[in-house]
Amino acid sequence: MRVVIQRVKSSSVEINLKIKSEIEKGLLVLVGISSDDTKSDVEWLVNKILNLRIFNDKDGVMNDSLIDIGGEILVISQFTLMALTKKGNRPSYINAASHQIAIPLYEYFISMCKDKINDRVKAGVFGADMKIKLLNDGPVTIIIDTKDKE
Repeated sequence: MRVVIQRVKSSSVEINLKIKSEIEKGLLVLVGISSDDTKSDVEWLVNKILNLRIFNDKDGVMNDSLIDIGGEILVISQFTLMALTKKGNRPSYINAASHQIAIPLYEYFISMCKDKINDRVKAGVFGADMKIKLLNDGPVTIIIDTKDKE
C-alpha cells in the first residue's frame, strides 16, 4: 500500500457536484492498493498514520499525532498512486490491485480507522470520479509505502 498524507486545516470530497464528506483539522489520506497487499499492511499503516507526530504541540514543535489533537481523517482511494513511470510516458497501473482485492482492503482501512478514532473518519467512494478540495496546513505532506516498513 502506498499513501500520500497531507496535514490539512480542512478538506472535502465532492461526487456529482455534491459534497460527500468533509473534515476540519486533520489528515487527508490518499490510498493506493497493490495486488500483493494484505490486511497486515492495512493494520501497520493505520497505526503508523494515526500515531504520526506531525501536528504542532503547544510549543509549535511537530510532536503531536492525529489522536493527540483529536483530529479528523478523510480517506480517498487513489489507484494512480501505484503507477509505474519508468518506461515511456504513459503510466502503467499493472501493480494496482483489482477491485476484488482493493475494495475489501480499502473498507478494512476505513473500519480500522473508525475502531481507533470513532466518528472522526470520513471517506470518498471507491472508484468514483471525485473532486478533492483541501487547505494544506504547513504544508506537510508525507508518503508512506508498506513495502518500506522493514
